Amino acid sequence: MPRTLPAGDGRDSFFDNAKYLAIALVAMGHVWEPLRDGNRPMGVLYMVVYAFHMPAFIVISGYFSRSFAFKPHQIKRLISGVVVPYLFFEFAYSMFRKWLHEPGAPISLLDPWYLTWFLAALFVWRLTTPIWRSLRHPLVLALAIAMLATVSPRIGDDLDMQRALQFLPYFVLGLCMKPEHFKLVRTWRTRLLAVPVLALALVVGWWAKGNMTTAWFYHRDAAEELGGDWWIGPLMTLGMFGCSVVLTACFFAWVPGRRLWFTSLGAGTISGYLLHGFLIKSGIWFGWFDHGWAQGPLGALLCTVLAVTVVTLLCTKPVRTLLKPVLEPNLDRFFREDQAALNARKTSAPAEGQGSGDRSRVPAGV
Repeated sequence: MPRTLPAGDGRDSFFDNAKYLAIALVAMGHVWEPLRDGNRPMGVLYMVVYAFHMPAFIVISGYFSRSFAFKPHQIKRLISGVVVPYLFFEFAYSMFRKWLHEPGAPISLLDPWYLTWFLAALFVWRLTTPIWRSLRHPLVLALAIAMLATVSPRIGDDLDMQRALQFLPYFVLGLCMKPEHFKLVRTWRTRLLAVPVLALALVVGWWAKGNMTTAWFYHRDAAEELGGDWWIGPLMTLGMFGCSVVLTACFFAWVPGRRLWFTSLGAGTISGYLLHGFLIKSGIWFGWFDHGWAQGPLGALLCTVLAVTVVTLLCTKPVRTLLKPVLEPNLDRFFREDQAALNARKTSAPAEGQGSGDRSRVPAGV
């Protein structure tokens, strides 16, 4: 049974490795998008990767949200780590879009554009965590909600709720998972089984490339908006959930558990995720991917290597440090002190202040 080894700073190497590899796949998928037209092998790879890279990332997000219970320090972390980055990058992407591509594009903090949908969805998902944790069968209900979303084209674009609802089951699945579940999919038997499963996925992807639209993988539209009958939406939700979970399990099976050269980059995946979109969109708008050299096999390989290299650099510590005021701002001045933490310090004060008279009764921070 493979062990999950903690990193030197107490972080779990397995999850940091998984986060980095998932964000590398996200960058690869984005650079493949403008290259897949007229290139069936590239289109097949694109569909297979899109079937599990965001589900894997969302499952991990759900797993690490299990303890969220509206405690003061958790609310503070939610606002500083999700809301503030969302507001900043949604505005930044809106201005970037107006400046380079669409001068008339609106600026709306409630209508996520491009990559910021994930932060908006994560905010909604995490707020509902206590509800899912209290239910007997949360995954069944989450799937029912996702199925209903696909038959509701009028949900609207506010906070990209269509996407938040359709991806909800993966977050709830993460909430339901325990450490032993990850160990279960990381045996050698599972790793060997993942090989033919991936081969089968490529075969199915080859068939699907000419028989279905890739928009289903984005989970941002109702069935009618994709040109299908309303009843197709729920069926596709169940089918794609099953496929995505299987491929996500295969992905986890091959994620190494030991500390490697890229393990530390797992702590900076959010910066890589949010920043690489500026380069991808610039490449599309300026026609970088339209050149003949980019359309051939070697060109596509070069673009893939460049995308992974760039997102890797964007996950490094210098970039995280530079973006810390935005991604991890210190908002202590805006929040009241956590009363539980204050009481804990009051309780420990006498032991720490023995022999100092009445000073031991003075609460910490006064």
